[in-house]
Amino acid sequence: MTLGPSAHLDTFTRDNLPPADQWPDLLMQGFDYPEYLNAGAELTDRLVEKGFGDRTALIGNGRRRTYKELSDWTNRLAHALVENYGVKPGNRVLIRSANNPAMVACWLAATKAGAVVVNTMPMLRAGELAKIVDKAEISLALCDTRLMDEMVACAKDSRFLKQVVGFDGTANHDAELDRAALDKSVRFEAVRTGRDDVALLAFTSGTTGVPKATMHFHRDLLIIADGYAKEVLGVTPDDVFVGSPPLAFTFGLGGLAIFPLRFGAAATLLENATPPNMVEIIEKYRATISFTAPTAYRAMLQAMEEGADLSSLRIAVSAGETLPAPVFEAWTKKTGKAILDGIGSTEMLHIFISNRLSDMAPGRTGRPVTGYEARIVDEEMREVPRGTIGRLAVRGPTGCRYLADERQRNYVRNSWNLTGDSFIQDEEGFFRFAARSDDMIISSGYNIAGPEVEAALLAHIHVTECAVIGVADEARGQIVEAHVVLADGVGADDLTRKLLQDHVKATIAPYKYPRSIKFRESLPKTQTGKIQRFRLREEG
Repeated sequence: MTLGPSAHLDTFTRDNLPPADQWPDLLMQGFDYPEYLNAGAELTDRLVEKGFGDRTALIGNGRRRTYKELSDWTNRLAHALVENYGVKPGNRVLIRSANNPAMVACWLAATKAGAVVVNTMPMLRAGELAKIVDKAEISLALCDTRLMDEMVACAKDSRFLKQVVGFDGTANHDAELDRAALDKSVRFEAVRTGRDDVALLAFTSGTTGVPKATMHFHRDLLIIADGYAKEVLGVTPDDVFVGSPPLAFTFGLGGLAIFPLRFGAAATLLENATPPNMVEIIEKYRATISFTAPTAYRAMLQAMEEGADLSSLRIAVSAGETLPAPVFEAWTKKTGKAILDGIGSTEMLHIFISNRLSDMAPGRTGRPVTGYEARIVDEEMREVPRGTIGRLAVRGPTGCRYLADERQRNYVRNSWNLTGDSFIQDEEGFFRFAARSDDMIISSGYNIAGPEVEAALLAHIHVTECAVIGVADEARGQIVEAHVVLADGVGADDLTRKLLQDHVKATIAPYKYPRSIKFRESLPKTQTGKIQRFRLREEG
């Protein structure tokens, strides 16, 4: 891969790209961008130039901001970053905030200034932030003033982090960064970054150890909109986006910022966008596209009162983990609205295989998004016959580039990205999720996909949530163990346990039934709603 020109004076990210022979193939046909490209300017100033200045860009904190207001706001902030805090092109800037318009404004401003942005989860503690700061050698952090304690604690002992600057996430604009930007010009000449300059470092939500930072160029931020959002979602300026995933994750950044802003639509950024509140939020803001995880859609169904008005909703997008067929069926039956499953990864930036409105079906992930190719391979990277479980390999216009990380060799093999998922491709060419590769359960020689057992359990009226893992067994190697949250009023006893086991035996092949069932009040989850099965395994 030959990289184009760079505007980075601080060359840290380009210097720490993987060696050329460890890159995946990048299929750029259909994605043609000029050599110099600044994604921050493309998502703000360019929309104003196209005549969208008076249209709503961001909704949140009790007000609506137009594209002109967003452009002016981010330009003032960019001036402050450069003039007051010395930000140079290529410097890494960490942002710590919940989902709100101010976080998006800071991200766009830093991007305009040529910085490499690292968005972080508001729930991270000082020790976790320190790992990110050390890995990316971050010297400046922008932090919502309500979340300063852990950030300041991180900086206190850091050899890299020199400045922590507060901003007001509540729209009062009464914090250090806001005051520094107050009298700045609303005109800012965005840094002429190269399309191959790193714009974003996205850290994966791994379980333990040193975090992995995935590197995404300015052009990558636009590719996911010009590919998936344009083709699959058909975004128009009349769309209103809502969702619960944090902007610190690329699923949230794409769905709640990049996609709407690329097409002149509106992004609703609410800190209270939790699953039980999502129905009310859709009703209030007349949302047309929602983004969240399967567990959240199930919670929304349970919270949905008679007469809920989802008439404005065009598409519900589900990702983060596979959408169980019972949730798909319950959603479409109760709401009459489309729900599209898809798979993406932090390494690939966003969704690369998805259902479409024309061919959505329960239990199916879909076909590759335009520009991407996918195949199912064995351990030797040989393509397996249709209908056979194997490892998902994918390539396209985006791909894995870890920041200075030996684990690059594990994710990219033979120029393909290996996502760590086990899939099946059916005779029609559609891809169906089987399990995370480390969630395949081998019991008495049988390969059992945990999500298939989960889908069977979720089809029972007594089950609210469940997660299936494999646990060691002397006789069988592993057995299937289900952790089940029961519906209100259902007894957590042996009678219920046998009822659920018999239900699974009658729904899928009997050898797949859970020989162990543990009843729980709740399941451990990430902030995006992903079930943390590794925590269940750690419990033993």
